[in-house]
Formats: sequence, C-alpha cells, structure tokens
Amino acid sequence: MGQDKLTVGLVYGGKSGEHEVSLSTAFAVMNAFDFDKYEIIPFYITKQGTWRIGGKLAAPFSDASELKLEDGEGTQAALNAVFSRLYGNEETAVDIMFPLLHGTFGEDGTIQGLFEMADVPYVGTGVLASAAGMDKGVMKKLFAQADLPQCKYCYFNRSQWERSSHELLQRMEDELGYPCFVKPANLGSSVGISKARDAEELRSAIETALRFDNKIIVEEFVDAREVEVSVLGNDEPMASVPGEIVSSSEYYDYAAKYTDGQSEMLIPAPVEPDTADQLRELAITAFKAIEGNGITRADFFIRRSDSAILINEVNTMPGFTPYSMYPLLWRETGVSYRELLDRMIDLGLERHNRKQALVYENEA
Repeated sequence: MGQDKLTVGLVYGGKSGEHEVSLSTAFAVMNAFDFDKYEIIPFYITKQGTWRIGGKLAAPFSDASELKLEDGEGTQAALNAVFSRLYGNEETAVDIMFPLLHGTFGEDGTIQGLFEMADVPYVGTGVLASAAGMDKGVMKKLFAQADLPQCKYCYFNRSQWERSSHELLQRMEDELGYPCFVKPANLGSSVGISKARDAEELRSAIETALRFDNKIIVEEFVDAREVEVSVLGNDEPMASVPGEIVSSSEYYDYAAKYTDGQSEMLIPAPVEPDTADQLRELAITAFKAIEGNGITRADFFIRRSDSAILINEVNTMPGFTPYSMYPLLWRETGVSYRELLDRMIDLGLERHNRKQALVYENEA
C-alpha cells in the first residue's frame, strides 16, 4: 500500500443485461473517490465475460468510454491480480475489491464467492445475502420467516410450467386474480417484467419472463405507493430516511428507471413520522432476514386502500450514481456520496478482518 493509500479494485461491466448501468455506476464512483486516500485499479468485464485490468489510476477517467478497456492485461492477469493476495505475494495488487456489477454474475453471490476464494476483502454483501437477495423466491421465503408482510405471489420454475401450466394458471387466477405482475426471479432493474390482465396475457408474460430466467414470480397487483429505504452496516445496520418513487409508467419498469427520465423521487417521502419509523425498522428486519452486510436498499409498497406496508424486495447492489435513490437517501440523512464510499470500504474491511480473526484463533 504505497504512500499509505488504499488500493481499490473497481470491478464493473459484466455479462448481465445491466452492463451499461454498471458502467454508469463505475464512472460515477470513480469520479467521487478521494484520490489522495485511494489508488484505483479498473477491472473491466466485457459482455462476453472477458476480464481486462488497467494500470493504477491516480485520477479518474475523463470520459466514460475509457472504462471499456481495450488495452491492458487480459483475464488471466486480472484474476492473478486478485489471487495474488491468497498466494502471499509481498506486494498485493489490491487491498479491497469493489464490485459495481448489477444483476447476474455480479450481485448474485458468484463474484463474491471468487473474492472469498481469493481471501481478498470486498465491498457489499456476502455470498449468502447476495444470492438470497437476487432470487426473489428465496427472498420471499426468508421474508415470510421474519414475519414481514408481503403481497400474495406464486413461484415456479420452467419444468413445473412445462408440466403443469394449466394447473398453475388456474391457481394464479384463483389466488392472485387480475391484473398481476410476472417477473423473472433472478433479474434486477425490472428487466423482463410484464403486467397481465387476463389468461392470454399471463401465459404470454410467463413465456417472455422465461427468456430471461428459469424461475418465475407472479405477484398480485397492489394499488400502492412505492417507497424505498437505504440500509448501511454489518452487525448494527442503520436505515436512512425513506424516499418515494412516483413512476412515469404503470409500474417502475426499466424505462421508468433508466431511460425516459420522467419518474420523480420524493426525498424524504411524504409520510407520517410513525410510518417513516416503521419503514426504517422493517428495512433493517429485511436486511437481517437475508443475513445482509454492507449495503442494501429495501423497497416497500404502501397500499392506498388501508396504508398497510408490504415489503416488495431488497436490492443488494442498488443503482449507485449520485442521482440514484440509495445515495440520495443517505445524503438526506446526512451522509455524503464520498463519505458513503469510505464507509462501504470500511465495512468490507471490517467484515474481512473479523473473519480472519476467527481463522487465526482456530489455528492457534
């Protein structure tokens, strides 16, 4: 660690459908770092899954297009740089890895498992929480175990659909009714979500979702406000003020999130103080339900008919540009974007050091 600077490996891009979102996040994070405290090594993963590693940066890239490293060392060298810590090289290439990968192969526990194998600290949730937070079906089971209120849903896989589509459709009509929402179980950023108003649309929506994933969630329609809370911490997590999404479309889909620019964020959310406190408490309960650490954003519905609060989902690698909900909620709570990055790195190091202490204690 030259000149007492921490060397951070920034991992971005990736094979998921959220590749471009990851690039936007990486550019924002890179430009927010205090380069007097950190040296950054860019690790770019192409859409094909090839890793490229750049040299140490003493200042951020001037243009987002530079993030797509054309030159630099390839996959093996990039992975060697990560694994050098495990092999005990005198000069480790990185002190901590900072994954900024959205969706599959990024926030689903896979890359977190690689970092665990390499014995290198990393920012964000661990393997279990990442995987549970990515699979909406598993997530909902954990929420139920924690007595978190949620909307009615049906969860099934491709083979079940191929064997028993008629029975599943009948069950969904009886238990959920119309309209309902169909989602791939393992994709973020609202990719592949459809609204179904009748049996024909439901069947078509399920076929669409199966193009993205082998497991499907179908949820009842809830006429509700959409409210989100940011959570930060390890064993003693803190929750931000809540914020409300006023969507430009019928639901907060991919276009509403990233392309049409029409959705509005109300921060703090216009809710009663008691409701805000309840949302923050439930957000921490959800964080603990998935065994979370680092960061998580918890998304809720407030049903219009009776003001009941329902947990929708948690996101373990939420959008992270300065204009994304997660950091904006913390800014309103009193934590700046740069301070948030520092805290996330501290939490990653804290978790790693605690695990190392256990290993050494057992070896002693």
